[in-house]
Amino acid sequence: MANDASTVFDLVILGGGSGGYAAALRAAQLGLDVALIEKDKLGGTCLHRGCIPTKALLHAGEVADSAREGAEFGVKTSFEGIEMAGVHKYKDGVVSGLHKGLQGLVASRKVTYVEGSGYLSSPTSVDVNGQRFEGRHILLATGSVPKSLPGLEIDGDRIISSDHALQLDRVPKSAVVLGGGVIGVEFASAWTSFGTEVTVVEGLKHLVPAEDENSSKLLERAFRKRGIKSNLGTFFERAEYTQDGVKVVLADGKEFEAEVLLVAIGRGPVSQGLGYEEAGVAIDRGFVQVDEYCRTSVPTVSAVGDLIPTLQLAHVGFAEGILVAERLAGLNPVPIDYDGVPRVTYCNPEVASVGLSEEKAKERYGADKVVTLKYNLAGNGRSKILKTTGEVKLVQVRDGAVVGVHMVGDRMGEQVGEAQLIYNWEALPSEVAQLIHAHPTQTETLGEAHLALAGKPLHSHD
Repeated sequence: MANDASTVFDLVILGGGSGGYAAALRAAQLGLDVALIEKDKLGGTCLHRGCIPTKALLHAGEVADSAREGAEFGVKTSFEGIEMAGVHKYKDGVVSGLHKGLQGLVASRKVTYVEGSGYLSSPTSVDVNGQRFEGRHILLATGSVPKSLPGLEIDGDRIISSDHALQLDRVPKSAVVLGGGVIGVEFASAWTSFGTEVTVVEGLKHLVPAEDENSSKLLERAFRKRGIKSNLGTFFERAEYTQDGVKVVLADGKEFEAEVLLVAIGRGPVSQGLGYEEAGVAIDRGFVQVDEYCRTSVPTVSAVGDLIPTLQLAHVGFAEGILVAERLAGLNPVPIDYDGVPRVTYCNPEVASVGLSEEKAKERYGADKVVTLKYNLAGNGRSKILKTTGEVKLVQVRDGAVVGVHMVGDRMGEQVGEAQLIYNWEALPSEVAQLIHAHPTQTETLGEAHLALAGKPLHSHD
């Protein structure tokens, strides 16, 4: 194949999702000649089938809840139902606007954008659409797809993935959500707001099991109050079609019936059949193996995003893509501290965290070296106004820095930015306590929690 671009690019990127396009934009900004190859739509899973559309659904659900609950605030409102065509128009409008903006941004940086399915034909080339694109360096950023279980066939009708759930033309009367992680609880939350009767089935003992156990318990309590049922600690065995839907059978024989089954057990890397192993790239369980600088086993190949075994978050993909671009441009980027990455689950209530859980902190520093504090949102004026409940939990190394911040409640995702600074700057409770937080705000909960941990609580008991 001839390289029709008639040049050797500094960087050829396979995959135009969060990690790939971030690398393209930063590399071009640093003067590198970049080719970006994407088989679907620029922006990848996050923009088209993940972060953005799911949060639009969740916001539509929030509006529905507000309509139902107006009387609690002395406002006469009524909820008449969900028009899915209208919800999709709103959701797709958000996605379309961001997509067009991203296309313009890539074009403005003079990135060579190629539509088509790429194949790693050598450690320095990618074949696509009958053309060969040579690169001094190759970046693999082919992302992930929804996973299923052996014997559980996703049909797109009764048994669906998150991709299908985002396109449903109706509000299901009932749903079983298989998987209580981020994807599962977000859809459970949105569907409940729309009026669906939801049961979440999670094989581990808690919802959002990757979070601090206290956050999981708070979410479970909040879900019970919202009428969301959860079956925890028993694994899925099989699914069967019924006359009107699906029956889910668990390992202990317990059965649940619903109109649809959403399989939300996570996402697997897209790495097979793309020439990676043939080119010498080391892969383990489908994930491309990398070092702390996202370098693979092949010197001319790097990999980022959901394709590698790091946190499957769009903002992690952004950071990894930028790291690779800066490394290739001759800068000296610092490896990513994945503990310091903010994590948000956008259900109602929101779950946000950064740093170590109490359990992980005790493993790292010793149980006798870890101090924790919980600040209940009941003491916060803004939380009272919003009628939200929850807590801020701090994890501290005794007489040292705060190494974990865990928050549950309305709008906690908007507070995680300050929490990120607290963790990454290794702040002491006394240092944060000196900062004046605006009153009344949800952000104030972080200040109050640190005041209490510093030994001078204000709106909380000693």
